This record gives sequence, C-alpha cells and structure tokens, in this order.
Amino acid sequence: MSDTPISQDQARAVKYWHMLEDGRIQCDLCPRFCKLHEGQRGLCFVRGRLNNTMVSTTYGRSSGFCVDPIEKKPLNHFYPGTSVFSFGTAGCNLACKFCQNWDMSKSREIDTLADRASPQTIARKAKELGCKSVAYTYNDPVIFHEYAIDVARACHELDVKSVAVTAGYVCPEPREEFYRHMDAANVDLKGFTEDFYHKLTGAHLAPVLDTLKYLKHETNVWLEITTLLIPGHNDSDKELTEMSQWLVENLGVDVPLHFSAFHPDYKMLDVPPTPAATLTRARKIARDTGLRYVYTGNVHDVDGGSTYCHHCGTRVIERDWYVLRDWQLDDHGACRKCGTLCAGRFDGAPGTWGAKRQPVRINDPFVV
Repeated sequence: MSDTPISQDQARAVKYWHMLEDGRIQCDLCPRFCKLHEGQRGLCFVRGRLNNTMVSTTYGRSSGFCVDPIEKKPLNHFYPGTSVFSFGTAGCNLACKFCQNWDMSKSREIDTLADRASPQTIARKAKELGCKSVAYTYNDPVIFHEYAIDVARACHELDVKSVAVTAGYVCPEPREEFYRHMDAANVDLKGFTEDFYHKLTGAHLAPVLDTLKYLKHETNVWLEITTLLIPGHNDSDKELTEMSQWLVENLGVDVPLHFSAFHPDYKMLDVPPTPAATLTRARKIARDTGLRYVYTGNVHDVDGGSTYCHHCGTRVIERDWYVLRDWQLDDHGACRKCGTLCAGRFDGAPGTWGAKRQPVRINDPFVV
C-alpha cells in the first residue's frame, strides 16, 4: 500500500468496499482486500481512500491507444483477422516479477496517463477506425472496472464488441457485474501451483481458477487462456500435464490455450528466454491431454499458430504471426472438408487487418 497523495480532481467515487470496525476501509474489488487508512492507496496504486470513501484515480485516463490485430490479445477464435482498439491505464493488482508490460502496469507516474477520453469518444473512435472490438489491456481492467464497463456500454450502442485481457484476479460480485458487459476474455493463467502464484505474482491460484469456471459455465463470454512459460518456474511436464487435465475436466476441450514465450524483463532479468522447443513440448502435452486448440506465441511457428479441425485434421486457419493465410472455414465457422464446427465466434469471411499496429492519439477535453 502507498501513502502517495490522491488528487481530488482525479478521483472518482467507486463501489465495492466497506468500513471495518477499526476505522479502516476494505476494498472488495479483488482478493487482496486492501485495508486502508485515509489517504492510502491499495497495492494497485490507482484505487484508494479519500474523504472516507473508495475512489479511482484513472477513470477517463489512458496510457495510450492503439489499433492491433485481435490475434495479438491473443484471441484466435474471436472474429479472426479483425482489428481491435486497445487501451489500458496504469497500475495492477498483481505483483508479477516477470511482468512484460511493467512500464504501464507498475507505473506510479501521472504522466504515464497522457491521454484522456470519455467512454463515448473511445466507442466512436473505434467505430470510425473500423474496429470490430475494443480491448481493455496492457494493464488489468479489473482495476479500472468502472471505466471499462462504461466504455463497453458505449461500444455496444455502436455494435462494437468488448474484450477483457486479464489475470482474472477479482471478487465474485464485481466479476459478475463486469462480465455482463464483456463479449470475450483472454485470462492469463500464470502457472498452476500456489507456490508459483505466491512467490512470483504475490497472489493466489484459487481465485483465478474460480474466474475461469465462472466465465465458462455462467456467462456467454468467449474465453481463451494464455500461459507465459518461464524456464524453470512453470514449464515442467508435471505442471503442464496437471494444468491441461484441469482445463479439460473443468472447462472442456474447446477452450483455446496459448503458450507464450517469456523474455527477460522487470525483476527476472536473470532468467533466459523460453526456448521454442519448450513451447512445442507444452503444446503437445496439452493436445495429448485432449485440448483441441493449443497455440504457441511470441515465436515464429506457423504450425503452432494455426487452427486445425479437431475431426479431420484439416488446417482451417493458417496463421503466420498475426497474418491469416489459408482459410478453410465456411460462413458458419465449419470445416469446409468435413463440416465440423470450429469453436469460436465467426462472422463470414475473416478480417484482413493483418499484423499492422496503428497508434492513435485522442485529444478529448473530457473531465472526470
């Protein structure tokens, strides 16, 4: 927790907290349950106590906007080939030592949040740029809960989808509210042992597994999962097998799983990059366990990045990095060879955005 002063003009009152008998207030947004005295901020840094209420300091403020391929989130089965309008804020409710976006998620600097935009402005801009969806990403949308929901509402009025890229570390009540407004989610399952979560993320595994089960069985949100494989920490055959078995038993065989390559960053500069062979081995383990759609990421691997019909083995979506090439699905998402449906959200022909990345500046006089 931090005692960095909270500016009144950047504060917006939020819910999901309660007063404790000792005079502190407890944040009930995520399982950290930060307990705060007046003027203190939670571990996420962007939610804190001001004038005896809980406030957010990042509503309407972003670390930047960019149009990306949807496959970069990564989402391989959610309107493939389309573009997504991406943005985040600052801060995070996890403390991952291996964070690959630490300059945003661990930011404590006000000038990181250089852009302002109302929810309506974001929705209009996404629509204007031809984006199929908006992604709440870079840092975790759990901590900008209210802003993300308001953006999603504005997007849905313009027929723009909403995508959450998250670690899934959130309490049940705010989770239910949040996902009523989301169309897809990629959940970062960081490992499959409590020891890994405790030592390397400062969090716990059980709430994340609970979020995965909730998304799969109690919502209509399209779900994909990503695990960053860190050499020597979460890449053993035993852990990968146990994780894959849990996914099959609890979520079913159709939830796509992405294994991504780690590169040395933040507080884990002494750990080597993930060998490509590790990703290939992990993919084989997961597929052998029964998962139908398993991918490798952050490496050039056409085979590991492509989608195959689980019935006849036809390559139905060929991917080269974020570029789609051969496409063998009909307008309903079924294999053209055998007619078997591919799990996902499809809308006729694939998009043609490719691997482009388009930074966007928004000059909105929006005031919180």
